Amino acid sequence: MTTTNPSTVDAATLGELIAAGRAPRLLDVRTPGEFEATHIPGAYNVPLDLLREHRAELRAHLDEDVVLICRSGARAGQAERALATVGLPNLRVLDGGMLAWQAASAPVVQGRPRWELERQVRLVAGSIVLAGVLGSVFVPGLKWVAGAIGAGLTVAAVSNTCAMGMLLGRLPYNRGASCDLDTVVGRLRDDAAGRRS
Repeated sequence: MTTTNPSTVDAATLGELIAAGRAPRLLDVRTPGEFEATHIPGAYNVPLDLLREHRAELRAHLDEDVVLICRSGARAGQAERALATVGLPNLRVLDGGMLAWQAASAPVVQGRPRWELERQVRLVAGSIVLAGVLGSVFVPGLKWVAGAIGAGLTVAAVSNTCAMGMLLGRLPYNRGASCDLDTVVGRLRDDAAGRRS
């Protein structure tokens, strides 16, 4: 299977488009908790799992330029591949994600601070490895738990996906306010009508 690199837009160019009143649709594919903590003004939160599940339905409401956003660009790249399978044109990924946007001192909507999903993965994986290594002093077989986590992190790096991240993203802490597809589609529809009038 061949994969192509998604088309990207840098933070400065996106900022110029927004300032000029030619903002593309901004879909932030991070968890609702991450989105609530900080996001680009005017962005819609469509978490990656929801986007994958309802990509055909979203396709009907996204006929304009779309920029996909996540923390660093990895999840947005996955979202781009998912939406490309339903024939959505004009997809771009924010190069460097929210990290690049914030590094450019671009405007953000700031909410209650939360740990980003990638930081949570590092905490959980590190804690399991540490517990496995320390516990193997008493139960020698526990060292294989650390090995399994190491193997999982290797697979996550090679495949650019993270099973632990997907599981942690489902926790109430990361779900934040409810993010349902009907609300997002309604906002997209209303915004499209406003742009046409």
